[in-house]
Amino acid sequence: RDEYAKTHKHKKHGKLFYAGIAALAVAVIAVGAAFAYVQVLSGNLHAGLGNVGKYLVKTNMTKEPFYMLLMGTDGSEERDESGDFGDSYRTDSIMLARIDPVNKKVTLVSLHRDTMVDMGEYGVNKLNAAHVFGGPALSVQTVSKLAGVDISHYAEINFDGFRDIVDALGGIEVDVPMTIDDEDAGGHLDAGPQTLNGDQALILCRARHAYDKYGDGDVYRAANQRMVIGAILKKVLASDPVTIASTVSTMADSVQTDLSIGDIVSLATQFQGFDMSTNMFSGMEPTNSKYVNDTWYEICDTANWRKMMTRVNQGLSPYESEDEDITRGVAGAGTATKGADGTTSAADSSSDSSAETSAETDYSGTVEVLNGAGIEGLAGRVAATLDNQGFDTTAATADSYDYSKTRIIYVGDANKAKAQAVADTLGLSNLAADDGTYAGAADVVVVLGSDMANN
Repeated sequence: RDEYAKTHKHKKHGKLFYAGIAALAVAVIAVGAAFAYVQVLSGNLHAGLGNVGKYLVKTNMTKEPFYMLLMGTDGSEERDESGDFGDSYRTDSIMLARIDPVNKKVTLVSLHRDTMVDMGEYGVNKLNAAHVFGGPALSVQTVSKLAGVDISHYAEINFDGFRDIVDALGGIEVDVPMTIDDEDAGGHLDAGPQTLNGDQALILCRARHAYDKYGDGDVYRAANQRMVIGAILKKVLASDPVTIASTVSTMADSVQTDLSIGDIVSLATQFQGFDMSTNMFSGMEPTNSKYVNDTWYEICDTANWRKMMTRVNQGLSPYESEDEDITRGVAGAGTATKGADGTTSAADSSSDSSAETSAETDYSGTVEVLNGAGIEGLAGRVAATLDNQGFDTTAATADSYDYSKTRIIYVGDANKAKAQAVADTLGLSNLAADDGTYAGAADVVVVLGSDMANN
């Protein structure tokens, strides 16, 4: 009996020993698999960044404010499969984010993709060409120079990835300021508070022509993009760890960034309790349109841009007053602003004083463009530009080619707002009432002079 008990005991210990070894092996394999998975995710996140790190100025991202460049490209799986776009995609969204982890503040400033910039060896180009010529590295250098700030981090996302992230979060809560009907952007959205899925959020972020009546669709689209990013941020910070992990996993397939997974989790933890209504600011680079060498550019209003960036650097709203935000009531969600008493308030995106009721411009109606300068194709180019802004345009020849100064004529007082919108689009100011010469021709008549050919 004693011998049996001794043998049996040894067998029991042996089983426990081997069970322990097996459990340890499983644990090692599990840890190794988890490590490998994290490495794969990190590799995906950092893919395609090139030498951008060379131009990023490092900061302590948990203890001091820093700037991050956010780029949205028009890349997607469908476009990849078509083969029509090669390896380069346009950056339809360019955003500079100031992130203050100590005071839990975020400021998003959109940059107009058509901003005229000098890219050195690549010459004078639109801002979004930086990504085509030099990828993330040149984009960071160009935006840093334009804004006059050091950039510490970079992130880039394509259309498919954006949609997948919203879906991974179970949708986002957004108050859509106005009904969107824009087939080029993907379809229709009702106005009002609602939960948007990935496809719907993408419509809101891509819609431009829904705002043709109000002005430059890129400006209104940018306001919606900032609103959606805010909604995503709000949803992520309110999510449980499992959802956050799922979102990071989804991000890794379609986001390129220098941030590590640890950085992302650390920032999310740092911003727990973030108050969107008072500590998230939003604005747009001030620009003016100008026709240069057969191309329309946005020219940065440097004085107001410096004023805006001074406020942003101080942790204030880009705008001194909510009235400076031309998209208010039509796009975006309003912007938090510092009042004279130092308190913070948020502009109401459903304010009655919307652009539709208070605007002095009207981007609709008929416009006839007459070539009075004798420059071949000039009337057609200008007409096409106005047509893109929402006008119904025609091009023809003036009664002579002797016009030196361009004239913008409104046919009837009711069309003055339309003429002002035409003037704003062309970067001109000389409006005149019709004296009967053009009665019945169109709502607005533009007689192009030689000054337009030189602009």
